[in-house]
Amino acid sequence: MNVIIVIAQKEHYHYAQEICDTIQASALQRGTGIAKRTPEYIRKKIDNQEAVIALEGEKFAGFCYIESWQHGKFVAHSGLIVHPGYRHLGLAKKIKTYVFNYSQKKYPEAKIFGITTGLAVMKINSDLGYRPVPFSELTADPSFWAGCKTCTNFEILQSKDFKMCLCTGMLFDPQEKKSQKTAYTINTKVLARLKSIKQALFLKNKYHDIK
Repeated sequence: MNVIIVIAQKEHYHYAQEICDTIQASALQRGTGIAKRTPEYIRKKIDNQEAVIALEGEKFAGFCYIESWQHGKFVAHSGLIVHPGYRHLGLAKKIKTYVFNYSQKKYPEAKIFGITTGLAVMKINSDLGYRPVPFSELTADPSFWAGCKTCTNFEILQSKDFKMCLCTGMLFDPQEKKSQKTAYTINTKVLARLKSIKQALFLKNKYHDIK
């Protein structure tokens, strides 16, 4: 595999539709909620130097972009995707690590956060020094949460007053000491248990609501 990861440029505009289609197909395959992206939004991120793309020659292999909130106080990585032909090769972690390091250079004081239902993404985040946190520690910017409206789980988020959902919130604070960062590293079994507990809780509440 001779894949390179670079900051996306205008020459990569033509991958925008494929990126959106791959993100959507992956969400449908996993049966999880995900905010929809448009080619126009992807191109906007490219224009702002806030996207990275992985390529093998001219073949699209993966993508991720940066979003900033509250005047750069918070930063999130969104749209992380790997093309099906390049999965299970460790590329997702390479892309995430690349955009994580790039974010720290672009927004050195920002807290980096994410919300996800994917165990693989949770594990990658944990390895980078993120820790699971309640949504109250994430950005309060309403425009971020408005992006969840196209997610199939948005009703759950609304019913919980935007304090909880099937997604797990994770945060990296650059001000925390390295020793603390190491202490927050957790294994896949812990992440899987956290996810299953949340799913069971919501399913139980949904069952009682139906009754």
